[in-house]
Formats: sequence, C-alpha cells, structure tokens
Amino acid sequence: MNSTGSNNKQAQRKAAMTVLAHSAAVDIAGRLAAITLPSHENLREPENGLVMMRGRIGGDGAPFNLGEATVSRAAVRLATGEVGFGYTLGRDAEKAQMIALCDAMVQSAELSGEVEAKVIAPLRVAMNAERARKAAETAATRVDFYTMVRGEG
Repeated sequence: MNSTGSNNKQAQRKAAMTVLAHSAAVDIAGRLAAITLPSHENLREPENGLVMMRGRIGGDGAPFNLGEATVSRAAVRLATGEVGFGYTLGRDAEKAQMIALCDAMVQSAELSGEVEAKVIAPLRVAMNAERARKAAETAATRVDFYTMVRGEG
C-alpha cells in the first residue's frame, strides 16, 4: 500500500473513532446488531482507569494539572488479524469494547465497507444532526451588541 492509501486509511479510522467516541453506547449497540459480528478475541479485557487532564493558562502558557478523568479502554483482535483499540471517557467498559471491535472492522478489507455503511455513517448523521440542533438552539439566544454614536450639538 502506498503512502496515500495509508494516509486515507488512517483518516478513515480517525473519523470512525471520532464518531464512535461521541455516540451513545446504546446507539452503537443498536447499529452493530444489524451486522454479523466477526469472530474475535480480547487482547485487553475492558477496564476502567484514570488519566490526568492537562491545561494551559491562556492557551499557550505554562501547563498545569487540571484534574483526573475516568476512562475505559479495550483491545480486540479479529480472527483475520486486525487489532482494534477502544477508549471512552467515563466508566463504560461495554462501549470501549464496541469501539475496539469497530476499529478492528474498519481496518479489515472485507468488513470496512459494511461497518462504514451500517454503523459509522448512520451514527455520523445522528451526531451531525444533534450538533446542528444545538447550534440552532444556541443561535436563537444570540444577542448582538452595537454602539450608537450620539450626535453632539
């Protein structure tokens, strides 16, 4: 595979992970139920842990520890050899497992089209619709301030 093909595959994988991370576990499970799941094994059983959140003052100042966040992670390997990883904020081991499975399927030549069409694309549409709804809701409360120049004399 050439460099461009590799970059396209990485971009597809990154886009899929973004959609999965922002989707609810019940929505992912509902979409996965529509396809035949491949045989796979757990490389890393789903587990919960903590990560340190870092911040910067003013966006470019000195870094500081903001606090800790709970995360769940998992790793799976398909019978065909593809390895997928799943991470999600919060204590949702099942969601991390589903994300890892989808990540592995996105990398598979046989399964990537089906998982994109039946899982990722519908979740992306729902995510974009929710973002548009929130943007419209926020825009409805927008206030524009302007300054009027008073005439003196």
